Amino acid sequence: MSAPAAPDLGFVEPAYGTRSLGDVVPAVATALGLRIPGGGTDGATTRLELPDAESYVVFLVDGLGARLIERYAHVAPYLATLLGRSTPGTAGVPSTTATSLTSLGTGLPPGAHGLVGFSARVPGTGTLLNHLFWDASVDPEEWQPHPTALGTLARAGAEVTTVNKREFQGSPLTQVSTRGATFVGADRVGERIAAAVASSARRPSLTYLYDSDLDWTGHRYGVASAPWLQQLAMVDAEAEHLREALPPSCRLLIVADHGMVDLAPDQRIDVDDDPALLDGVAMVGGEARFRHLYARPGAADDIAATWRSHLGDRAEVLTREEAVARGWFGRVDPVVAPRLGDVVVAGREVGVFSRRLFEYETTLVGLHGSLSADEMLIPFLVD
Repeated sequence: MSAPAAPDLGFVEPAYGTRSLGDVVPAVATALGLRIPGGGTDGATTRLELPDAESYVVFLVDGLGARLIERYAHVAPYLATLLGRSTPGTAGVPSTTATSLTSLGTGLPPGAHGLVGFSARVPGTGTLLNHLFWDASVDPEEWQPHPTALGTLARAGAEVTTVNKREFQGSPLTQVSTRGATFVGADRVGERIAAAVASSARRPSLTYLYDSDLDWTGHRYGVASAPWLQQLAMVDAEAEHLREALPPSCRLLIVADHGMVDLAPDQRIDVDDDPALLDGVAMVGGEARFRHLYARPGAADDIAATWRSHLGDRAEVLTREEAVARGWFGRVDPVVAPRLGDVVVAGREVGVFSRRLFEYETTLVGLHGSLSADEMLIPFLVD
């Protein structure tokens, strides 16, 4: 087999309101003959159009970037065939799981729902909140108070079901992203497919099915590794078997929360090796491919200048105001703004690590969070 192609590190802007994760549930609602707001940065109805159907199953595969399907089509022939007749969508910014799952579930961009990265500062404190593990004493429904799009669709008359591993039932991330939907626990592929088939028999209905194994494999071994390629083949088979098991009147929509890139040792910058990078920095949040830097009073501009000088064109370094003005987070609610870094660092060719602060992250091979095509472009596959 030939060597894998180099990742495309050119930036892709989020397509809020047109073809982003926040557009999926509002577009499904319209396809079911119902109507709910969401998707756009102003809360308007999405411009995404999906085929009409009596029921929908939305299958989200964590880490399944559109460029990865294209690159490894020989391993995932079913997904590749669908990709060939579709247009990719985009993740939001940052391109990370907690942010993306909440956008899909709420129909809102990150600046509105407030889960603005893997971790973010709790305003007015010296505490980071990890949005996956919820390691701070923060009420999930206060942190993300908006009704979910899934719950709104259920109130509009659809049967709405989420199928996920049992361990996620009642978790804070489940609460903020999918409250209002009926949760069905299913740990194995066969269970998940059977649960989706059962719930899709209701009319009208939306079933949201989630699979995290490809993402875990990519983090641990890297994309294009033998374990990752085997896992991709298993996902391809799962998706095809799911389609075969569903009735013809049900549409299957396959999406992802982000893609992934591998970083070589020379693409890893450790701030512990250059203390000048932390001058004026009170806290470091986010993740290696998209860092939030929280500044001491008055230090934000100096921090941005230092990081730009150090990283050059290997990363995009913006102040909070600059990133918001670019539309990276969609509309930003005033309560959410201080959760964003005073300076944000989006990697092009690099990731920013800290052995001292985030030791486990240094062990990961595959990463995501930034705006490269490999991370941002996600499949919107309808069958």
